[in-house]
Amino acid sequence: MVQVLDGQALTGRLREAAPEIRGRLTPDAPLGPSTWFRVGGQAEALFRPADEDDLSYFLAHCPADVSVTVIGVASNLLVRDGGVPGVVIRLGGPFAEVSVEGDRINAGAGALDLNVALTAQAAGLAGLEFLSGIPGTIGGAVRMNGGAYGAETVDVILSATGIDRQGVKHSYTREDLHLTYRHCGVPDDVIFTGAVFQGRPDDPAAIQARIDAIQQARADSQPVRARTGGSTFANPDGHKAWQLIDAAGCRGLTIGGAQISEKHCNFLLNLGDATAHDIESLGEEVRARVKANSGVDLRWEIRRIGLPRSNGGES
Repeated sequence: MVQVLDGQALTGRLREAAPEIRGRLTPDAPLGPSTWFRVGGQAEALFRPADEDDLSYFLAHCPADVSVTVIGVASNLLVRDGGVPGVVIRLGGPFAEVSVEGDRINAGAGALDLNVALTAQAAGLAGLEFLSGIPGTIGGAVRMNGGAYGAETVDVILSATGIDRQGVKHSYTREDLHLTYRHCGVPDDVIFTGAVFQGRPDDPAAIQARIDAIQQARADSQPVRARTGGSTFANPDGHKAWQLIDAAGCRGLTIGGAQISEKHCNFLLNLGDATAHDIESLGEEVRARVKANSGVDLRWEIRRIGLPRSNGGES
């Protein structure tokens, strides 16, 4: 049986359960156009909290049977064609502030990684340049222990804050986060709201030069101007995902409107008319070919959410 999304009914329930929310609650909100892939269905309900207290209040009053999904700028996200049931929470401007205190950088979970790197640069604080190579937000960087160009979030984070499904606020030390390769040990229902990072004094011009080098390296090696979702698969122990994909003969492989990038074969592309089903099917085909060729199981790094399309091919 195909699940039918009814955003009007759900938002009515949510407003009745949490009448004092101050943020924006939207029924049947399109998600695909705001993802980097530009594909996918709608959110049954989309909530943009006004601030941390508003988010805490909403979660505390959200009915237990309503699923909650949080997204950032959707740079490493695939929304399936059937849409996302329940409420999708997106942290906007109030969660995007970045400030500097001494040699520490405070960043909201909605802040772009690049903006955090540039704020640190302007303050003459080094160590966060790698964030300029991650096209996402701080919330995602903490949740995935985001890393690039030889550094990871765990190397610079001091603490983080978050709110659980019951609306309870939590503070986490670096050790509490249990960060390992592309993984965080904090329960999945916790929505990160901010983090504090440690920088080290350095010449702003030298820091900018390193950021420029990272930006150039990305442009040279990755399809940064394509409709893509960033790195598709995590690197298995002792391997590089792109090499395994290349060795399995998948460079340039297509399904429907989706293609494995010729430039960097750990990137899936929407050539213009792909569906989320095309993109996910291509990823699964790559996993199968890599497994057959090398015996290695590739693990998705792209987060996939929502329902598949119906048997009739409709969202």
